[in-house]
Amino acid sequence: MSAAFAGAVDLSALKARATAPGPGLTPPGAGPEQGAAAAEPVGERSSFVVEVTEETFGEVVQASTQVLVVIELWASRSDRAAQLSPALEQLAAAAGGSWLLARADIDTNPRIAQAFGVQTVPTVIAVAAGQPVDGLTGVVPEPQARQWITGLLDALRDRLPGIKVAEAATPPEALPEDPRLTAAEALLDEGDFDGAADAYRAILAQEPAHADAAAALNQTLFMGRLAGHPEDGIATADAAPDDVTLQTVAADLEVAQGDPAAAFDRLIATVRRTAGDERTAAREHLVLLFGLFPTDDQRVVAARRALAAALF
Repeated sequence: MSAAFAGAVDLSALKARATAPGPGLTPPGAGPEQGAAAAEPVGERSSFVVEVTEETFGEVVQASTQVLVVIELWASRSDRAAQLSPALEQLAAAAGGSWLLARADIDTNPRIAQAFGVQTVPTVIAVAAGQPVDGLTGVVPEPQARQWITGLLDALRDRLPGIKVAEAATPPEALPEDPRLTAAEALLDEGDFDGAADAYRAILAQEPAHADAAAALNQTLFMGRLAGHPEDGIATADAAPDDVTLQTVAADLEVAQGDPAAAFDRLIATVRRTAGDERTAAREHLVLLFGLFPTDDQRVVAARRALAAALF
């Protein structure tokens, strides 16, 4: 948090008559019956977004003993000053009370502006435990505002009890669906494995680090392979242990049957007794199968160690 704000502003003149938080400024955790009531929106605006004045500013200070309070200082005379408001209001509503947005028009509340030494609007000040701890000036993009607030919550979570209370009562925010993934999933549902794989590859061509697309591509390729494998593939592979292609087929089938450890052991054994291109094919297929599971899956962890021993 910025040292430029921490403890640098004296709010005593404005908070001297602080009272208990009023409606809309009651943070979760402030009382046994208040958290649930605060979670309901008031009208079209979230209950976690309030307009404050010099007379009600004490409530802001009081609320900041429980949760982070973000004070947006704007001016009714300036259209630009209100450009940040919609993004902050949406973020506050989605946060479920882990932080509160308090908006103050400095044209009608000059003492609030003077207390913070505001020279530019919009200015956003974060207040915790009655003290300003950080700030932003000017119109910033929504992702930057979101990142800033997230960082403050992480830093203050153990100091302000209402943050954890609100987070525990708020379901995780649903991420917007990626239409490219939706289109690929539709192809997969239709059994068009090649089309779905191409769709995922197209996403990765644009975003090589897209983890969801990479995982989905691996799953799609696996399902496509399974569709072409014979039902007796395991027995056939057992009868021809030196045929690497048959071993990869059998490994796929064992994973599909819910026995990935057997599949891993099969391919590791194949790696041990082969060399050159055949060993490479067995190893690469094993790595593909690893990708179907979480990296911390203990079967994968053990198999990776066994693979390393087989290779070196």
